[in-house]
Amino acid sequence: MFSFAFFVIVMMVGVPISITLCLTAAAYIWQTDNTVLFASFPTQMFSGLDSYGLIAIPLFILIGEVMNGGGITRRIIDMSMAFVGAMKGGLAYVNLLANMFVSSILGSAAAQVALMGQMVVPEMVRAGYDKTFSAGLTAYAGMLGPIIPPSIMFVVYSVMAQVPVGTMLAAGIIPGIMLTIAFCVIIALMGYVYNYPRAEKRTPRERIATIIRAIPTLLIPLIIVGSILTGLANPTEAAALGVVASVLVGRFVTRDLSFGQLPRMFVKAGILSAGILFLIAGAAVFSWVLVYGMVPQQVAAWIQTVAHDPITFMLMVNVILLVIGTVIDGAPGLIMTVPILLPIATDVYGIDPVHFGVVAVVNLVLGFLSPPVGLNFFVAAAVTGAKPGKMFIVTLPFFFVSCLILVLLSIYPSLSTFFN
Repeated sequence: MFSFAFFVIVMMVGVPISITLCLTAAAYIWQTDNTVLFASFPTQMFSGLDSYGLIAIPLFILIGEVMNGGGITRRIIDMSMAFVGAMKGGLAYVNLLANMFVSSILGSAAAQVALMGQMVVPEMVRAGYDKTFSAGLTAYAGMLGPIIPPSIMFVVYSVMAQVPVGTMLAAGIIPGIMLTIAFCVIIALMGYVYNYPRAEKRTPRERIATIIRAIPTLLIPLIIVGSILTGLANPTEAAALGVVASVLVGRFVTRDLSFGQLPRMFVKAGILSAGILFLIAGAAVFSWVLVYGMVPQQVAAWIQTVAHDPITFMLMVNVILLVIGTVIDGAPGLIMTVPILLPIATDVYGIDPVHFGVVAVVNLVLGFLSPPVGLNFFVAAAVTGAKPGKMFIVTLPFFFVSCLILVLLSIYPSLSTFFN
């Protein structure tokens, strides 16, 4: 109880979650008078990072940096406009479709919302869309980043759950497509209710020319996802190939990237990666302490008195993770809950770890869009000037349909394990 209270107090005063995890582990060791465990502290932190699969994280982040500086995103948006721009609410579809393509490269919700909020929302406002709706839609489209491969959250989960990274990345394809289709349906319904404008029509020749210009940019997600699904490369190798492809496309196709920009991109990707990896190291110590204190066993005993079958357990997990996701960001929430809930899911209820991982990630990603934190809304607000609270209210239909898909994913494991 002391450790839990210590954790809450330290987190509430604003200490970074990675340091909070380390301090809580140290507080537990001190409280239980097992000071001999301090000798294993550095070893446990290192063991949390001693995984080849984690190399994919800085590589995926670097792909996003190169893509941003290489003019690749602009071409993806133009291609989306060529496909659906002339439909009623066309720019809303463009926002969603472009986010779907970009998510297959960036893999980060916050980065995706910041990028697309700067590029698409001003276009929507100029065309007559409400700024609050435009920014809110961008925030929800950012959900696709941590779900559609490559996904940093899936990489983190796969390392924690000892599941092949490629298997977890592939598991996000169907949920990502389901969310995209569901969001398109909501846009169509809202488009007719609120009479959203159509974008300027393009001739067939202009559309074909735009699509042809953007085709080389699609090589990046095709190389990453295709090499993983076909078994030609593991996720880390695929990420390295993606970096090479993004540099070549940015330098020789879009010609917006110069080799002189690369050192700055390497440094930025390294700084972002260091924060994520230190979080994982802190989580390793935290998980070690939880296991030593038999916390998973105690939680399992309590849950079994409430949930008598796998479906009830998964629905109960949804409630728990959704509450956690409203106050803690996705990756830290994943790191805190997986060591406790995963052993219960697999050992007690026989749930596939891939299925559990997909539900956990989608659930915590939905927390990006739930008060009081709602990270995606705050990122969208920062780059567009819209108010986070109003965004949540205006985009409630997207929240409800996301919850519905989450329930379907919880009940039907095949939606997550189709590519296993």
